[in-house]
Amino acid sequence: MKVFLIGMPGCGKSTFGRKASKKLSIDFIDLDKEIIGLEQMSINEIFDKKGEGYFRQIESNLLKNITYRMESFIMATGGGAPCFFDNMAFMNTAGITFFIDTDIPYLLARLSTKGIGKRPLLKKIGEDNLKNGLKEKLKERLPYYSQAHVTLSYHQSLENEIVSYVKSKIKSQN
Repeated sequence: MKVFLIGMPGCGKSTFGRKASKKLSIDFIDLDKEIIGLEQMSINEIFDKKGEGYFRQIESNLLKNITYRMESFIMATGGGAPCFFDNMAFMNTAGITFFIDTDIPYLLARLSTKGIGKRPLLKKIGEDNLKNGLKEKLKERLPYYSQAHVTLSYHQSLENEIVSYVKSKIKSQN
């Protein structure tokens, strides 16, 4: 089973993905960390030195390579991954997509505690404009996010919903 978690930066894709993968005993992949390992530089450095276009191409290539190479996983994609190179359609065809839908106040709280420095597009927006910037970014991305197979609203044990859904799909395939 191939599971893709999509949503805005700070919505909990990595946190819930890690927890769900442990409960399902399948691999967890953080696409951004895979890119960092491949490129041997941070996401910020990639954006600064090579540009967003380069980053998005690497992101799409790696998304597809991992998907073709591995039989099952839970993957936390970057927030923008579904929005480029028909990645959303690819993920929907290759596996199950979950959109983790969070409201702006929650994202602001998470991002203010974790900081926006590691997130190049949010860093560009800046702390002062973060609320409006997140609203704009969500508005841009929602047409892609809304194509997900399943939309989940944020809550503390979201991974349990992911696990239950995946288990039901696995049973129905057997």
